[in-house]
Amino acid sequence: MATFLYRLGRWAFVRRRLVTLLWVAVLAVCGVLAAKAPAAPDDGFAMPGTEAQKAFDLMNERFPGGHADGASARLVFVAPSGQKITAEPNQQAVERTVAELAHADEVTGAVSPFKANTVSKDGTTAYATVSYSAKAGELSKGATDALEQAAQHGRDAGLKVEVGGNALMAKPEAGGSSEMIGMALSAVVLVITFGSLVAAGLPLLTAVIGVGLGMALITGLGSTLGLSSTTSTLAMMLGLAVGIDYAVFIVSRFRAELAEGHTPQEAAGRAVGTAGSAVVFAGLTVVIALAGLSVVGIPMLAKMGMAAAGTVVIAVLVALTLVPALLGFIGRRVLPRKARKGTVQPKKENGGSRWAKFVLRRPLAVLLGGVIGLGVLAAPALDLRLGLPGDESKPTSTTQRRAYDLLSEGFGPGFNGPLTVMVDVKGTPDPKAAASEVAKTVSGLPGVVSVTPPMFNKAGDTALLNAVPSTGPSAAETKDLVQAIRGHAAGLKTTTGATVLVSGTTAMNIDVSQKLTDALVPYLAVVVGLAVVLLLVVFRSVLVPLKAALGFLLSVAAALGAVVAVFQWGWLANLIGVEQTGPVMSMMPIFMVGVVFGLAMDYEVFLVTRIREGFVHGEQPDEAIVTGFRHNARVVTAAAFIMIAVFAGFIGMGEPMIKMMGLGLAAAVAFDAFVVRMAIVPAVLALLGRRAWWLPRWLDRLIPDIDVEGSKLQTAAPEPAPVRESVGV
Repeated sequence: MATFLYRLGRWAFVRRRLVTLLWVAVLAVCGVLAAKAPAAPDDGFAMPGTEAQKAFDLMNERFPGGHADGASARLVFVAPSGQKITAEPNQQAVERTVAELAHADEVTGAVSPFKANTVSKDGTTAYATVSYSAKAGELSKGATDALEQAAQHGRDAGLKVEVGGNALMAKPEAGGSSEMIGMALSAVVLVITFGSLVAAGLPLLTAVIGVGLGMALITGLGSTLGLSSTTSTLAMMLGLAVGIDYAVFIVSRFRAELAEGHTPQEAAGRAVGTAGSAVVFAGLTVVIALAGLSVVGIPMLAKMGMAAAGTVVIAVLVALTLVPALLGFIGRRVLPRKARKGTVQPKKENGGSRWAKFVLRRPLAVLLGGVIGLGVLAAPALDLRLGLPGDESKPTSTTQRRAYDLLSEGFGPGFNGPLTVMVDVKGTPDPKAAASEVAKTVSGLPGVVSVTPPMFNKAGDTALLNAVPSTGPSAAETKDLVQAIRGHAAGLKTTTGATVLVSGTTAMNIDVSQKLTDALVPYLAVVVGLAVVLLLVVFRSVLVPLKAALGFLLSVAAALGAVVAVFQWGWLANLIGVEQTGPVMSMMPIFMVGVVFGLAMDYEVFLVTRIREGFVHGEQPDEAIVTGFRHNARVVTAAAFIMIAVFAGFIGMGEPMIKMMGLGLAAAVAFDAFVVRMAIVPAVLALLGRRAWWLPRWLDRLIPDIDVEGSKLQTAAPEPAPVRESVGV
């Protein structure tokens, strides 16, 4: 592989105008196609195989035109202090507001609270439910404007009016000030690392081109493949991070080859042949981890993973072709000014080599310190509670959060998470009696505040009833109630012949959390297993891949502990704008496992391949560790800071899910790069010595020799080149 990539790097360097023109042309064509492509519809959050999804699908089938998947809004009305909402002037204001909404665009139903009996017991609060034909996030501007205007008219009449539900949910925006902050911090890190504005700007430029191409493809194929607007968030986040990092590693190796006296063309070939090999396998680990999200069984998560994996593939191709092509235009200007003049002599010692020697002097102490420290940081993860963020997690400045609080005060916390109980009475001798028996059984369960009378469809074969819990949507007692209702379903089937299914947002969230929890271990086995096999091929060692996987588990556990401490316990929550603590997003553990594993293996591949390169070329194990850190510790550190900067930029976004993703990924990169890869890895390699590179002979014969270290480049005769001149860095 190293020989092939060496030739590719030299070719891209020589044919730099052609390569650059081809990339620009591809970007332009994809940009035009994306601009003309129809908008991708939001396919919703489907959870195949769960009872809540089964009930949801049956609801759409048995209640045609009901738009069960349509957006909804809850208008919450509160009377002025000392008054009742049932007073004639207040009641008239509520009736006018609801009647105004009933004739608005895309509204399929708006029922007055006085007809639906949705007035609090103390008579101060009432709410009206408004149903829409369009899905959440797809409502027209006219529909949302009418909703906001109606609420304002109620306020003008002297009432307190807030709007809950998902009707005002905005589509997430890809891009903004958060990403710009991350890019700016990355630029600062690159300037400090390379000491050259030209060298610092090249990785940023190529990363932007790669991400731009990835976003254009996602947009252009959105309507065809059903890629919603949320799909691009992960792709942009990872595309920026790995795009910068992969270019940084090749540029850094190019500078090192120049310092050894090679011509720019030869240096480009050797940089792509060595660092490019590491880029290929690092990218493969990320792609495996992201594509593995498909095994979880959640379509939205699978699409996010595949889109991000495609963006990573583009980042790898850009690093292998466009980066050496641009290096052909830049040449020796990639070096600092003093190095180009030959006034700076190469240094045998630097911060990386000094740190490696420190670890080699006390490997056991460093190993224990790193493991114990990460274990302490991971301790909060033992209290991990999973759920999906709702209106309760939004800032108090939003009308959705204020509506949530008003409903909790007026009706109890359970009103924000009612359970939809579907009763399939098709084929039963007495459908009405069967539905009534179900309602009676559910209302008699502990934790149920009220149950609405059964509402039948036109065919009379399906009934719906709403059960209001006494606890909030994310409370453990509500989960127990859902399980209790489902536990009585078998008995009700026997006595009445009716099939009972529990659905609704709260039940769906519970099913999502359970399904993700069940899928975590199989997902870990698939992804980690495939990556260990890949690393076995790269390092030709049994112990090094196992050490890499165990180190990853430590870093991801510590990152989950940080997420729990901030978002669930509230530690330092105000610093990043978390106004309401609650359960961790149910997708967070499996999502972090997939993304962080790929990124962790990046550092493993980049750092340990250089250590193995020294060992293969005849150095002693300890000498190889020092050599690897001398050459790659600085650039791995810079790459980690870049990733942390990119991910931390997303913490500033208002969406709680994106904020949590940004913090979790930034913490995971910090723990993995600076504790696991920089401390635990050299300590373990020092303790193992030559045994770290042990491989059974029978396995050695089976594994193909892909030459990641570029050993064949040492003996290969390069193409004729001008006399090399010595350049110091």
